Amino acid sequence: MLTEAESVMGATGSGKTTFINMASKSNLRIGRGLESCTHIVQTAAPFVLDGRTVTLIDTPGFDDTQKSDTEILRMIAIYLSTAYENGKKLAGVIYLHRISDFRVGGISRRNFKMFRELCGDDSLKNVLIVTNMWGEVDLQVGLARENELSSKDIFFKPALDKGAQSLRHNNTIESAHNIIRQVMRNPPVTLQIQEELVDQKKDISETAAGIELTKELREQAEKHREAIVELQREMRGTCTVKDLLHCC
Repeated sequence: MLTEAESVMGATGSGKTTFINMASKSNLRIGRGLESCTHIVQTAAPFVLDGRTVTLIDTPGFDDTQKSDTEILRMIAIYLSTAYENGKKLAGVIYLHRISDFRVGGISRRNFKMFRELCGDDSLKNVLIVTNMWGEVDLQVGLARENELSSKDIFFKPALDKGAQSLRHNNTIESAHNIIRQVMRNPPVTLQIQEELVDQKKDISETAAGIELTKELREQAEKHREAIVELQREMRGTCTVKDLLHCC
């Protein structure tokens, strides 16, 4: 019997674990509060779909509430490279996104950037971008958001242009299984970070994902520095005003 492994990725709270539990009838812990629940890479119980044994891999998001993006990248990279070294390839990757989000902020865009660098352009044909939580929005609002996500370069358009597909999940087992079937149609794929770490013997910091993460962290640090300088400037201005009032 053929065995398929599929990785499920996405931001914290995007419904990755819920999707996996529904599809595989597993009981992985689901986060209900403000803190993320998936802190490690974990695999669900294998299940049979259309004569194939499927294993779904649950991954933490890069916006985890307890671990840094660097820790998350290292964790995912070690898991994927070890699997590749042991001759195991992924049938594909499912990236979940909440259509209920009012806006796609910087954290979500950063999460997807990291995801793309992990996969690499050559493996995007094995990637499904799946929108979920449609029951939480008016259909017309959801359709407008879906169109914006697929048509703008700052969102999913570049990945879709290179072969990724966009699907909807309607929160049923049949929907989840149909999404998995779509991934199963493609031959197994090697992700870019697996080739970089195993075949090219790169350090994690030298991979495309590692370089992107370093760039993002530097940009964040610069923004924080500028914010601190501006706050200090405002505080000095406030003190000056108070001093003037006191003098009067």
